[in-house]
Amino acid sequence: MDLRKLKKLIDLVEESGIAELEITEGEEKVRISRTGNHVAASAAVAASAAAAAVPSAAPVPAAPAAVEPAAPAQPEGHLLKSPMVGTFYRSPSPGSKVFVEVGQSVSEGETVCIIEAMKLLNEIEADRSGVIKAILVENGQPVEYGHPLMVIA
Repeated sequence: MDLRKLKKLIDLVEESGIAELEITEGEEKVRISRTGNHVAASAAVAASAAAAAVPSAAPVPAAPAAVEPAAPAQPEGHLLKSPMVGTFYRSPSPGSKVFVEVGQSVSEGETVCIIEAMKLLNEIEADRSGVIKAILVENGQPVEYGHPLMVIA
């Protein structure tokens, strides 16, 4: 992929405020992710396919590893963590009322979100009573096992 085109895509991501952009052109694949105020681009080329298509092509250098900025300070309290890998949802269905809002009191065992895993919707319950101080995941965002979801104080 042309370096000027890559620069233009990075500028587009910075200006638009989108979190991530992934483009595939033939065997070339570019992924641009936005973390905080930094934009990191990584390019991947299937070596055998690229060499077969253009024998005199120079190898594409690997993009430098993105340096993660220091995580912003989280509110004090207990972190409710994801018990599984899946997709985080704040409400039972699109357009319906969310389970909890920041500042809302919750009881232990009360459903606070859903994580979809393998087409199954798993209700995630508060593991202690308290007040929701922060929701750390955006609706529809993928989460990993142990990923912090909410702060309960």
